[in-house]
Amino acid sequence: MGVDVGNARVGVATCDPDGILATPLKTLRRDMKKNSDRRVLRKLIEVHEVTEVFVGLPKTMSGGSSASTEMAEIYAQALANELSTDGHQIPVHLVDERLTTVSAHRSLHEAGVSSRDFRAVVDQVAAVNILQFSIDTVKAGKNLPGYTLTPQTLSAEESVDTLPANETENPSD
Repeated sequence: MGVDVGNARVGVATCDPDGILATPLKTLRRDMKKNSDRRVLRKLIEVHEVTEVFVGLPKTMSGGSSASTEMAEIYAQALANELSTDGHQIPVHLVDERLTTVSAHRSLHEAGVSSRDFRAVVDQVAAVNILQFSIDTVKAGKNLPGYTLTPQTLSAEESVDTLPANETENPSD
C-alpha cells in the first residue's frame, strides 16, 4: 500500500496481488486530534490484506528535512506502532517521495482534470506514484531510498508525537 501524508488529507493506493500495478484507492481526511484517519487506514490495510506499507517521505530538493518530513515520520511511526499493537507484523517503509505531488499534478493536468477537481484525487495519485516507484525499485532488486521503521513500545505517558524525529528512525538502516 502506498500512503501520501498531507496536512489535510492522506492519499492511499494499493496494488494487485502480484505487486505489478499500483492503483488509487481512497483519500482520507486528516484528523490530527482523534487520529481517525489512521484507524481507517489500518482497517484498509486489513481488508486489502496488505503485506507492506510505503509512506512518502517528503525531502527537500537538496535532500534535507522540513516540517512535512517530520510530519510524515511521526505519522508513519505511529502507524507502525499501532499495527504492531494490533498484532500485525506489517513493515512500514518511509520512501523518498520528492516530486511525487508535482508529478501527480502534471499527470492530472495531462489527463484533462480541471485544477479545481485536483484536490479530490491528487493525494491518491501521489500515493500511486509512491507505491509504483517502490514496487518497481524492489522488483529491480535495488534498495529503496529511505528506511524501514521499527515499531516502538511507548509508556502510557508517552506518545509518538513527543519523540524527536531522530528517535523515529531505525539506526541500522
